[in-house]
Amino acid sequence: MRIILASASPRRKQLLEQMGLKFDVIISDIEEDSPQNLAPEKISMELAYNKAKNVASQIHEPAIVIGADTLVVKDRILGKPRDEEEARRMLHMLQGKTHHVITGLALMNPCTGEVQKGYEKTLVEMAPLTLREIDSYIKPGEPMDKAGGYGIQGLAGIFISKIEGCYFNVVGLPIHLLWEMLKKFGVNVFDYK
Repeated sequence: MRIILASASPRRKQLLEQMGLKFDVIISDIEEDSPQNLAPEKISMELAYNKAKNVASQIHEPAIVIGADTLVVKDRILGKPRDEEEARRMLHMLQGKTHHVITGLALMNPCTGEVQKGYEKTLVEMAPLTLREIDSYIKPGEPMDKAGGYGIQGLAGIFISKIEGCYFNVVGLPIHLLWEMLKKFGVNVFDYK
């Protein structure tokens, strides 16, 4: 069955490749506005569902469309920073404390309408950082396309002193949860090898 990733994220693409899956990428064009009256877990699943549904509406063959949305939560939801100043504020808020990373997943078959939703939640502890360390990290632009203003798989990995839960969730795609959901659709990742 054709697998389609409804995301432009190079990290999600890399993790699907790591799983050995053959897939296509069709980028969802929905706005990522999050309804503030829902819990972050529900928001992440709803955004993932909206991405999958948007792409599934363009497909007219049996397929599994994968939508994903990652949120960083520390007292409130921290999205992708709009500029360096916002990235600086986010990292200052996260440094020396713990926060949650939540990734919602939604899988959809456009022909049958079958849908599965789920989420993974990981507790992340970031070491205390100086303003100079934060500025040095921001300067090359690494935080600009990442929720919470950092990417654990890049240079910011040195800031992370502890995690409880799925590392891949913090990267942006909880591959164990995805594997479990794909199995419910009858997809065996080992058939793609």
